[in-house]
Amino acid sequence: MKFTTGFPGVSRYPPGHQAWTEKMTPADYQLVARTADDLGFDAIVVPEHIVLPTGLEAAMGAHWPHAWTVMAFVAGATSRIRVNSSVIVLPYHHPVVLAKAVATLDVLSGGRVMLAIGVGHAEGEFDALGVPYHERGRVTDEYLEVMKLLWSDAEARFEGRYISFKDVVFEPKPVQHPHPPIWIGGNSTAALRRAARHGQGWMPWLITADELPGCLDTLRAEPGFAAKEATFDIDLPVAPLRVSEADHRPLADGDDGAAVSPGSTQEIIDAIGHLAEVGVTWTSVPAPGPPAASLSAYLEQLAWAAEEVMPVFAEDR
Repeated sequence: MKFTTGFPGVSRYPPGHQAWTEKMTPADYQLVARTADDLGFDAIVVPEHIVLPTGLEAAMGAHWPHAWTVMAFVAGATSRIRVNSSVIVLPYHHPVVLAKAVATLDVLSGGRVMLAIGVGHAEGEFDALGVPYHERGRVTDEYLEVMKLLWSDAEARFEGRYISFKDVVFEPKPVQHPHPPIWIGGNSTAALRRAARHGQGWMPWLITADELPGCLDTLRAEPGFAAKEATFDIDLPVAPLRVSEADHRPLADGDDGAAVSPGSTQEIIDAIGHLAEVGVTWTSVPAPGPPAASLSAYLEQLAWAAEEVMPVFAEDR
């Protein structure tokens, strides 16, 4: 099992948001990144939205980062931890430009880049960016093809529905071959098929461990998946958020939708062990007790996870 951690302060998503993160300084961000790096976490994950429709502001907040900017900041502040998006909505980004950003950061970080992508769900966000919402699946598939081509071919040529180019060269290539790991986010059948076809991993959304085996059956039914299953990654938290998939609103009145820790240290270890048994390869560690109420408390929770939980799974890392 490998372990991710988030990056507090870059978004203010209401479920689990803590006011102290709004006062974080550049030095605080660097400290969090370096602490996670020093403690042995495997990756820092970064969310993204560009704009949000006003109808989603109450449930999702308005404060979100540009993921690639944060990932570059984190990579520059650290030496070994990987950086991953969670997730980048691929249709929002021109694939030639994003492919260049990915390759550049992979070179500068020494091959520490991962790329988790999704097709998106906020129609108003697509409208603001001039991207066809109802074609987002087709756009995503084509953009993935474009980026893989640029990362691998000496002289690139592509003729598609949304992107066309010929007689161009693209350097630098990524350090990782054939390219940095691509994880696909989302729960739909289309997302699972995309993960089986294009991805090296899958990042579910609001899926529980008990629901995972059925999803794995869908993946295994896809042509060609058997050849990559042994190295295919699945990133699933111990406790998913308690929000609606459609609009992110809490499922119960009076609940903030935040994930709830299973309880004691041993219960958390047992829950992670169960995830491993059903096929999960990456997860995060929920701290027991209430959310951290300060930066120092947050760093203490990272240290607790690294000292009390992660070593139990050292042989699987």
